[in-house]
Amino acid sequence: MPGKDKHGQAEEMRDEVPSTIARSDDKAVRTYEKTLESAEETYGPGERARRIAYASLKHTHEKVGDHWEPKERTGPSDPQAEQGTPQSGRQQRDTAQGVDAYAPKVHLDEVARKVGIEHPEDLNKSDLVAAIQKVNARATAEAREKGR
Repeated sequence: MPGKDKHGQAEEMRDEVPSTIARSDDKAVRTYEKTLESAEETYGPGERARRIAYASLKHTHEKVGDHWEPKERTGPSDPQAEQGTPQSGRQQRDTAQGVDAYAPKVHLDEVARKVGIEHPEDLNKSDLVAAIQKVNARATAEAREKGR
């Protein structure tokens, strides 16, 4: 019988999602998996279905370090997620790579402190989003090297 991990999800469920999501709460795992399953039924497996699943996740969660945490308010996190379901011919926009770029500056300051950025109040909002992205990418790479 499959065991449950520290988040309460069956271990094999977490094995089927990207590692950053596997390190996140149950809702993040369920949101990604259910959206991916639906997108694969509609568009087939592949990159498009995964982008749709991430866009859905970005409405309820934000990337903090090497995992995703629930957002204080739901909604898109960046212009790409706001655009909705990716369709052929539609312009691809830059993403904030899971950082909630639409969050208030005070929230971004809090996230920055949580991931180890000193004096985030000295950065403007766009520089702060970029700094959080950089720290998140580093934390994710380090977590993957350690094997989740």
